[in-house]
Amino acid sequence: MHTLAVARSVHGIEHLVAAEIRHAGLGVVREVRHREVWFEVTGPGALELRLADDVLLVGAVVDGVGPRRDALRRLASAAAGVDVRAVAAGGPPEPGERSRGVEVSASFLGRRAYNRYDIEDAVGPMLGRPYHSRRDGRVPPAGAASWRVTVEGERAVIALRAGARPLHRRAYKVRSVPGTLHPPLAAAMAYLAEPKGLVIDPCCGAGTTLIEAAALAPEARTLGFDRCGEAIAAAAANGPCLAWARADAGRVPLHSGSVDRVLVNPPWQRQVRLAGSGHRLWAELRRVLADGGRVVALVPEVPRGWAVLTRVDISLFGRHPILAIMTPDKS
Repeated sequence: MHTLAVARSVHGIEHLVAAEIRHAGLGVVREVRHREVWFEVTGPGALELRLADDVLLVGAVVDGVGPRRDALRRLASAAAGVDVRAVAAGGPPEPGERSRGVEVSASFLGRRAYNRYDIEDAVGPMLGRPYHSRRDGRVPPAGAASWRVTVEGERAVIALRAGARPLHRRAYKVRSVPGTLHPPLAAAMAYLAEPKGLVIDPCCGAGTTLIEAAALAPEARTLGFDRCGEAIAAAAANGPCLAWARADAGRVPLHSGSVDRVLVNPPWQRQVRLAGSGHRLWAELRRVLADGGRVVALVPEVPRGWAVLTRVDISLFGRHPILAIMTPDKS
């Protein structure tokens, strides 16, 4: 019997997460929902998904979870019926055993007569001992089995995190800078770019996009630029085996027609100005891009003079940028 799992993602790239699951042979996609891809796990490697924020192994789906406090008894009863060993066994192997009990994180939509801690404290003791409550600001110990309870409408899902930490927390991310890109979204940019030849990021920041591109296509050559020395230092700390250099995005120190792929996420605080067709960034990208090359950009609007091959509307931290695959418009 295959384990049912949920891959959570940034809103807008759910279809890309589903494609990654299929292409990697990790499972059979059953449903794509808002920020979720439900799939049956048929192969190992769920913790290697790069476009997903997290992967959860489903223990129970509970209907009839209303807004009154008697819903807590319903959730507790459902949790008591979860075969914890079977759920955990359906996930990828991890080094060592979780031996520090259970912790639960709950969330819900809409007004209810109970809060998230009430849900957690009703469900947690039914899933294992010792149970570590988060109420009153308490912090569960590292190594506790991490369960999630999400309630939307009258439907609740009780699920176990497949890994020791959320997938979006990359081990390589040891340094950051303001505006650094969410790693799964950077991975989605790399996925759309299909990296090959020379891949650059003229506004590399902490290096996230090129590190994700190198993980996807290690045979590609990558080169990151940023005018900020602090950003270059952060990129070098995160990706010490990749090439980084200090340079202005409007004066890329490369020959014309030498770049096969560009990944670019202009800094949030200057993005509108950088996205404008008059900014020299876009003229530089036209200059360095080889025939048949493409740019994958995360921008508030598509700059004039570029043809859009694919457009994905994103919702991220209250903003709604566009993820676009672009080529110079020659019309």
